[in-house]
Amino acid sequence: MNNRLGILLSGRGSNFQAISDRILAGRLNASIACVISNRPEAPGLAIARQRGLPALSIPSRGLDRESYDRLLLDQLRAHDIGLVCLAGYMRLLSAAFIRAYPLRILNIHPSLLPSFPGLDAQHQALVHGVRFTGCTVHFVDEDLDSGPIIEQAVVPVEDGDTLETLSARILVEEHRIYSEAIATVLEGRYRIEGRRVLKYPR
Repeated sequence: MNNRLGILLSGRGSNFQAISDRILAGRLNASIACVISNRPEAPGLAIARQRGLPALSIPSRGLDRESYDRLLLDQLRAHDIGLVCLAGYMRLLSAAFIRAYPLRILNIHPSLLPSFPGLDAQHQALVHGVRFTGCTVHFVDEDLDSGPIIEQAVVPVEDGDTLETLSARILVEEHRIYSEAIATVLEGRYRIEGRRVLKYPR
């Protein structure tokens, strides 16, 4: 696998920015080969362009999932992408897309999966009254937020937490563990046994 990353985002792309910062600081041996959004107005695209990165929008309105994903795949292949990183990408990927990049698509989710998959995970944690939540980096498979787990970080839920305060503390950990997971995968420092990702030390 080459170390060329394709970033897919739908919004501000704060995880994309954290990955880019880690690369620029020489702490992640990778390059961002393209940033793609399904929303032309996504702030993450503007940030990518400011950083001199190839950034493009492929608007998704009016396209079914398979048709849209074919356009995505064309761009990722044109940019010789080794690893696809979802960074706040708000579309489900088709089975054909996932099969095109087996064990080469990563996602970051703001809960300790398998708890609270899907949307509004931080709100789900508050409503359920859990004492601990966090974030998870996992391989993407054909089911929702269910692929093998690479990294997790635990975040305590404080009595006075609001959705905003809890989300902000989780995001700090997201920014840390996503780059760690990317390094693990790019360097091949893991094997999968069943659902378990067993990591090798550097």
